[in-house]
Amino acid sequence: MKNLLAASVLIVILSVGNIPISAQDDLTIVTPTSEAAEGLDLKAVSELFRDSENLEEFEKTLNDPEVGINNLDLDENGEVDFIRVVEEVSEDTHVIILQVLLAENEFQDVATIEIEKSNAEAYNMQIHGNEAIYGTSYYAVPVYVHIHTWPMIRWIYRPAYRPYRSIFYFGSYPGWYRPFKPVPVTIYRTRTFKVVNRSNFTFIKTSRVQSVTKIKYKPRTSTLVTKKTKVIKAGTTQKGSKVTRTVKVRGKTTTVKKGGKKTTTSKGGKKTTVKKGGRKKSGKKKN
Repeated sequence: MKNLLAASVLIVILSVGNIPISAQDDLTIVTPTSEAAEGLDLKAVSELFRDSENLEEFEKTLNDPEVGINNLDLDENGEVDFIRVVEEVSEDTHVIILQVLLAENEFQDVATIEIEKSNAEAYNMQIHGNEAIYGTSYYAVPVYVHIHTWPMIRWIYRPAYRPYRSIFYFGSYPGWYRPFKPVPVTIYRTRTFKVVNRSNFTFIKTSRVQSVTKIKYKPRTSTLVTKKTKVIKAGTTQKGSKVTRTVKVRGKTTTVKKGGKKTTTSKGGKKTTVKKGGRKKSGKKKN
């Protein structure tokens, strides 16, 4: 009996040891934190990037209604937003920006694909969700880090490579593109289930691409985004960390911080502040 128990324990230990290091690090469940994020699953985007031959093909497939990976409607005009692809390169580090065109000179970055190379077969890659849409530190990464065989990696690291910059802008789209309507979230999840269920990618909260700071990149944001992008969190992830919950209700915004104070500003300009364990103060909002 003792020998059987010892053998069972050994099998469990060996099984755990065979799990990729990245998978062991990523057992924490990480989820997007806004309504807007539900229109673009970054696991599905990762799979598309993995299978694409080049960035031009990637951009086209990303905006193809038959593929159905893009379901973003950030300005809620009833049409899925066109996502263009713009690349920045510094030495062996690439940042590929996924950017929504909302109006002339109005852009909203939704995510960046970040890749670095340390030697012929060693690469790091991640898709970093824009903080305004996906919340802080939201990364989709490959479970197995050997990505040098991907067609896309070979393409962007070929000799004499020139960074890809989409030629499309608001009001000027490719001939193959036709506007299409977004589908409900439940249908979108069903449509992308087969893609995101391949287990090739996972979500983590820490960056793997250290050299991304080489590239001077500042995310573009637009005031035309009307889809809810406020981060909603139900609990703390680290001891002592603060939790902020923002809810919009008919012209009134309420912000609650754990262990802090609650501030409510109404449409009429009246301001109410309540401190935990304290008393309620009311007054007119200063001009």
